[in-house]
Amino acid sequence: MNAAPHASKSAVLDAALQVIRAKGYTATTVDDICAVAGVTKGSFFHHFPGKEDMTLAAIEHWNHVTAEVFQHAAYQRKKDPRDRVLAYIDFRKDLLQGQVQEFTCLLGTLVQETFATHPRLRDACNAGISAHARIVARDIAAAKTLHAPDAAWDPGALALFTQAALQGAFVLAKAKGNAAVAAACIDHLRQHVAHLLGAKTRAGQRKETTP
Repeated sequence: MNAAPHASKSAVLDAALQVIRAKGYTATTVDDICAVAGVTKGSFFHHFPGKEDMTLAAIEHWNHVTAEVFQHAAYQRKKDPRDRVLAYIDFRKDLLQGQVQEFTCLLGTLVQETFATHPRLRDACNAGISAHARIVARDIAAAKTLHAPDAAWDPGALALFTQAALQGAFVLAKAKGNAAVAAACIDHLRQHVAHLLGAKTRAGQRKETTP
């Protein structure tokens, strides 16, 4: 008896990920979401009081979906944490597939538009981005212990920098209408992180670890 409502709720949340990344929060309407989800407005309001509450649920849905993607990605199987960190960055570049709205981040898209007007959305986006950064920071910290123990930089700060660089790359991809600029930014991010961890760059030269 509960299968259909559950399916319609999931369809709404999947549609929200698609439409909000393409149109932004303000321009997205309940009608847009319902059209893409293939549900009625009655079904929408059965599950959600309004657009903001639906978007909060969509953020949670996004966090769950993306966590599954990262958890099962091939880079997780690398034994050396430095290799995991660099392969994580490579994986983020590999995700630059399809149209710009298909690879950009829901949280970054939302928070740029709503940080001053919708504090609940801002806080939910911050929580999602920060949680992912903490996961990345664990591997960075382990890599620093092994490969750059005397370096003065902070793993948590570097993890946040990786997210800032990625979100900035997405903004440039939107501005230029293609993924090439984002890919180039991620290449620079990788080179910077490799340098800090004393790894080889793409050119094959080993960089000295920053003291």
